[in-house]
Amino acid sequence: MELPPTEAAPVQAEAALRRDDDAELVARAQSGDIEAFEALVVRHARRMYRVLLGITGNHADAEDGVQNTFLKAYQHIKEFEGASKFSSWLTRIAANEGLEILRRRKTRRKESLDDWLAEHEETFLPRNHVPWQKNPEQLAADTQVRELVEKEIMKLPAKYRVAVMLRDLEQLSTEEAATALGLNEATLKTRLLRGRLMLREALAPILGRPRGGEGGDV
Repeated sequence: MELPPTEAAPVQAEAALRRDDDAELVARAQSGDIEAFEALVVRHARRMYRVLLGITGNHADAEDGVQNTFLKAYQHIKEFEGASKFSSWLTRIAANEGLEILRRRKTRRKESLDDWLAEHEETFLPRNHVPWQKNPEQLAADTQVRELVEKEIMKLPAKYRVAVMLRDLEQLSTEEAATALGLNEATLKTRLLRGRLMLREALAPILGRPRGGEGGDV
């Protein structure tokens, strides 16, 4: 398994750990405390599931991927040096696991693995320009429409789907999401913008109608 680099930036490990809410649990887990690692699993399982669902587009694959992600994290947790947040390191393992799942189903997947790479970015221009009240990330926070938004997110190509999931559903910062996916911030921002445009295009016929006389553009 190709683990994410623990020194992705010239930041002192101890300083990074002090800014990480998981630092205490990670230190205990590295010392062999099983309960501490289990607490990390509980804390991050939902997000890892979303990452894997975003990449694979398949619930069963996502569930299997979560198990493998935490197994590999447990096996290699002593190699985590704290240059990035533990959650970013863990998300990177999940992303690698998701890409491996895509490789294993190479002959039957609909999306080319090459599409994941930054040099294969394509241009997307929305056809529907009808304004709506809220942008995609705001809509995702609205419990009344969240289910509809998530359904449409799952129809996006994997690289845009996971970007929208991490930023708009899981509320990771641009830096955290880019680090987790092994991308630079510019590429992450491009994918997020295109994912939001595609989502807007899909939702505009339903959510583009002003409600109660309100309107506006994003």
